[in-house]
Amino acid sequence: MALQSDRHNQNPHAIFIPYPLQGHVIPSVHLATHLAARGFTLTFINTHAIHHQTSTAHSTPLDDLFSGVRNSGLDIRYTTVSDGLPLGFDRSLNHDQFMGSLLHVFSAHVEEEVEKIVKTASSGGAAPVSCLIADTFFVWPSKVAKKFNLLYVSFWTEPALVFSLYYHLNLLRKNGHFERRDIRRDAIDYVPGVSPINPQDTMSYLQETDTTSVCHQIIFAAFHDVKAADFVLCNTVQELENDTVSALQAQIPFYAIGPIFPRGFTKSSVATSLWPESDCTHWLNSKPHGSVLYVSFGSYAHVSKTDLTEIAYGLSLSGVHFIWVLRADIVNSNDTDPLPVGYREEVGERSMIVTWCRQNQVLAHPAIGGFLSHCGWNSILESIWCNVPLLCFPLLTDQFTNRKLVVEDWTVGINLRDGRQMISKEKVSEKINRLMDLKSGSQYKTAVREVRKTLEDAVKPNGSSDKAMNRFISDLNAAVSNK
Repeated sequence: MALQSDRHNQNPHAIFIPYPLQGHVIPSVHLATHLAARGFTLTFINTHAIHHQTSTAHSTPLDDLFSGVRNSGLDIRYTTVSDGLPLGFDRSLNHDQFMGSLLHVFSAHVEEEVEKIVKTASSGGAAPVSCLIADTFFVWPSKVAKKFNLLYVSFWTEPALVFSLYYHLNLLRKNGHFERRDIRRDAIDYVPGVSPINPQDTMSYLQETDTTSVCHQIIFAAFHDVKAADFVLCNTVQELENDTVSALQAQIPFYAIGPIFPRGFTKSSVATSLWPESDCTHWLNSKPHGSVLYVSFGSYAHVSKTDLTEIAYGLSLSGVHFIWVLRADIVNSNDTDPLPVGYREEVGERSMIVTWCRQNQVLAHPAIGGFLSHCGWNSILESIWCNVPLLCFPLLTDQFTNRKLVVEDWTVGINLRDGRQMISKEKVSEKINRLMDLKSGSQYKTAVREVRKTLEDAVKPNGSSDKAMNRFISDLNAAVSNK
């Protein structure tokens, strides 16, 4: 949708800062373009490192990731700042140092850039800046917003259930389910809007007895900071998490606006991939409808060498066709080819093993019949949108809670393993075949179609997510007028 220049004075100018991880950048880019299409002026701030990796992964290096959408009339400006670490620093291998920099250093670079943008806009370079949109996991947005007299919009990229458990950490502490040596193991049944949930289905950070890590410090500080947010946007659907969303809405200005996908779904007009993407289309075109299992463990979490080996041999034993996205650092940055010797030859033509691909495009292909996933939230939403049931192998953070939604609440997938038990190639093979088989897998395919319709209805005109987005924009405009 082309925008009129005179609308600058009628619509908010937002500074948007995504968390510098692939799974957070993707929905942030898509939300930015959605808001720009509804009349916002956006200034999007990436880190130098994310920009460099994205640009390098692209076929032609890019100075401005949003140049394509700007040509279509969307008012999105683009800039980058340092995350406090050198460009060549291995953030995956040195996770704690990276998180420490985001906790202690990053805000100084952000504050400097925000001040520059606010001053430039005020001097007539753009519409005056009215709000800051930032990922909930940052620990500083409310303070930066207050300093520059901006409204603070917190963007939560995970399900409402995960937000609610973090938001109510005080209740978990009070009831002995968190931050105790003798932590309770019975169901958590007192969080508003959350049906009883077993501790092993909560986020990995809530299951740990040592809560002194840098990630715990970030969680504690971020969920203190979010209490000062003027608005919270969540990439979920009201009908999927109705009780949880409603309970949160009774406490804070919480808007369920998901699923946030690019307008064409299979192809984003803004580069978001951190790695060069292999085109799997030709190989998929040669395979029967619903016969291929897609395997990916996301962009960040690691798999142990033992588990990876069992999964590899389980895939081989299953006899199914599969595409496996195997990042070079999937085990660790020093083991760039962790597959067993001779494995690629063993699985031969019925496999396609790549370092990265365009996931939306692969999931949307009719040859795909299942997704062996780490249960990242983006992956779950994309899989459901494509009517693809899931085989769940959570690794870290929210993925255990997401798995609970997939397997128990919506019944659109099955567990690859129960809890954190060791897996075996025989079990992997058996569960792959249960998911992919026409007869035994039919219940999951039926369930996923029903949940997909819920997503589809939500984003249609007057659907729950469309109405929530309109309500947010109306409420934001009213708040801007009253400042």
